[in-house]
Amino acid sequence: MSGSRSERRPRGELNRVLVVDDEADIRELIDLTLSRMGLAAECAGSVGEAKAALATGEFQLCLTDMRLPDGEGLDIVRHIAEHHPQTPVAVITAYGSAGNAVAALKAGAFDYLSKPVGLEQLRALVKSALRLPGSSGGESPTGMPGLTGESACMQQVRAMIEKLARSQAPIYISGESGSGKELAARLIHARSARSGGPFVPVNCGAIPENLMESEFFGYRKGAFTGADSEREGFFQAANGGTLFLDEVADLPLAMQVKLLRALQEKRVRKVGSVNEEAVDLRVICATHRNLKECVDKGVFRQDLYYRLNVIELRMPPLRERMEDIDELVDSILRKLGGEGHPRLSDDARAALQTYSFPGNVRELENILERATALSGGQQIAADDLQLSPADTLGGEAPGRGTESLEDYLNGLERQAILEALQATAGNRTAAARHLGITFRSLRYRLERLGIE
Repeated sequence: MSGSRSERRPRGELNRVLVVDDEADIRELIDLTLSRMGLAAECAGSVGEAKAALATGEFQLCLTDMRLPDGEGLDIVRHIAEHHPQTPVAVITAYGSAGNAVAALKAGAFDYLSKPVGLEQLRALVKSALRLPGSSGGESPTGMPGLTGESACMQQVRAMIEKLARSQAPIYISGESGSGKELAARLIHARSARSGGPFVPVNCGAIPENLMESEFFGYRKGAFTGADSEREGFFQAANGGTLFLDEVADLPLAMQVKLLRALQEKRVRKVGSVNEEAVDLRVICATHRNLKECVDKGVFRQDLYYRLNVIELRMPPLRERMEDIDELVDSILRKLGGEGHPRLSDDARAALQTYSFPGNVRELENILERATALSGGQQIAADDLQLSPADTLGGEAPGRGTESLEDYLNGLERQAILEALQATAGNRTAAARHLGITFRSLRYRLERLGIE
């Protein structure tokens, strides 16, 4: 291949991939691999050449090295995110440079590869990227079943899920018990390029410590007493799909080290085996605990925290979106009893509106299921709900439940900002005026609270 740019080859309507690397042998290796996959590759050797190529037409994928003669791969990631948002971009990083990979994912990269580039991993990445809605002519699915509510914070959650589904970046879903963390993880998987693969949920707090390594990575026959046959682990079971690690804060420190290595290298070793095997999966984790506080206390590794918490999705507690109660109630009752389900009396609805829901949506489901059984008729009264007086709003800390004061105040601030943005159709200057603060103050608060 002469020069850093190759002539564009007429290959009909084949998907086009932009390859950006200043090393000719790397470009040639990737070009050859893509050609064998039936893809049209165009190569560039610098940031400037890449931008010039992007200006000539749409690409279905971009692969870029992190170090280039006139800049960084991050420059290309940001350029594509701003000017070609439908084009997924993956970065190629030096071996062991986890910091670069995380920085690229935070900037909007779809995924990353480590040098030396493994052809098996390259092919898996390309296939995943081309399955993304919009990257190769596919249409994005509509609707988001199971995620009920039109409050400002739930609209933001839905928009975030759509955005996260177009990335391979690890996601940390925070939120109280019962707020819908697993549902959010399933929706991200269902709307991603991995939707055809498995979704494997794992409750990290339910696995005995002495079985963790074999449960996560599998084992060979004879690896220990009772290992009568070879068995796959969670990582192998999720190959090609998504691994959801619920209550990840409950992992012991020894297992955290092994998990970190598996995530960084994208390879695992079965217990009793001398060989590693490549795995192609996305990891989404969740916990009801404050993961940063766990790091500060020394019970959760900081390096694993930064690897898992590339992007955070916060699931709001139900008391922060009380305007969704009526819609949630109707949805749950339909699920419980179909068209002939009992209705809530006015006093029952009023009682729910003054309840703090420490157990969130899951608690609401349990309350309504119990009330349906107790009512014995077509109307559910307030007494049938059996709400705890201790958890009603209006006490010393209305709406706080088990939250810390800081989290509670952040929740109030977030809600006020989202409502102002909604009222001004997303105009930040008008929203700042509506809130009585400066535009700079609003921008600072948006960044601090992680509001897109």
